[in-house]
Amino acid sequence: MKYNAFVTEEIEKNVFRSSFEELELDDLHTNDILVNVNWSSLNYKDALSARGHKGITRSYPHTPGVDAAGVVVKSNNSNIKIGEKVVITGHDLGMNTKGGFAEYVSVPSGWIVKLPEKLSLRESMIYGTAGMTAAICANELIKHSVTPDKGKILVTGATGGVGSMAVAILNKIGYEVIASTGKLDKSDFLKSIGAREIIARDEVFDTTGKPLLSRKWAGAIDTVGGNTLSTVFRSTDYHGIVCVLGMVESTDLNINIFPFLQRGVSLIGIDSAERGLEIKKELWGKLSHDWKPDCLNSMAKEINLLNIEAEIDLILKGGQVGKTLINCSLTH
Repeated sequence: MKYNAFVTEEIEKNVFRSSFEELELDDLHTNDILVNVNWSSLNYKDALSARGHKGITRSYPHTPGVDAAGVVVKSNNSNIKIGEKVVITGHDLGMNTKGGFAEYVSVPSGWIVKLPEKLSLRESMIYGTAGMTAAICANELIKHSVTPDKGKILVTGATGGVGSMAVAILNKIGYEVIASTGKLDKSDFLKSIGAREIIARDEVFDTTGKPLLSRKWAGAIDTVGGNTLSTVFRSTDYHGIVCVLGMVESTDLNINIFPFLQRGVSLIGIDSAERGLEIKKELWGKLSHDWKPDCLNSMAKEINLLNIEAEIDLILKGGQVGKTLINCSLTH
């Protein structure tokens, strides 16, 4: 039996080409669970893998896609039944394990989360890794007692996948969210998903070198890195936390020790790919219920997998707004 997949191959050294191919299903099924993929979503990491970034994917040919949601068709685990609806985000999927830009994926059972009752497969991939990452950030705020009554929460890079999800989820659970963006023309979108105020990214880019800046935020979710992160860190209020999860501006971080010592601010690194399965199950439960934004279904642009190339180019150029949801069921 054959299946369709989006495949990136290295046709000569450091020269890559992507196309749709028919592959043998028997060659894929090497793990516990075989899933018929209905939906996936596009992340920045997927775009890098699709363009031959060997820091993401070591060897090619390869199928990207760190997210997948679908129906189990084969199982070697008695706790996961054929016909069950499941979600996979992160782990090694789409990095060095053939990913969700295909009609089928084969994964270890330890990567599987059963779809919560109040969530559809489609909705799970509107969230995808971006939604899970944003949920981890929200959970960190709560764990560190940065509750909605403590003050404003800043989200940088707010129109992107993680940023927009963070805005929507935080608004749903009662936070006052300030959205920072370089796309002020998307202010209506940001307000529609829950941002109370939109500020230009230049307002979060201090070049004075001052060790501390005026206290503005009870906490922050930074998807940008670089000097933006430094500015956010120096502007955070007493005992606030800053969730760190992006590097589109820079991987460098020029900071000093004063926000730690004089304000008790914490920098919290956020990695969603290797979060334990139990915390993922807990957060998927919240995302299906109390944390589910009312605007969820309006946050994504839906495309067919056959049209993925243009979207890869768009996200690499910084043009993605919200989420790109991929329908993997109609690839013929």
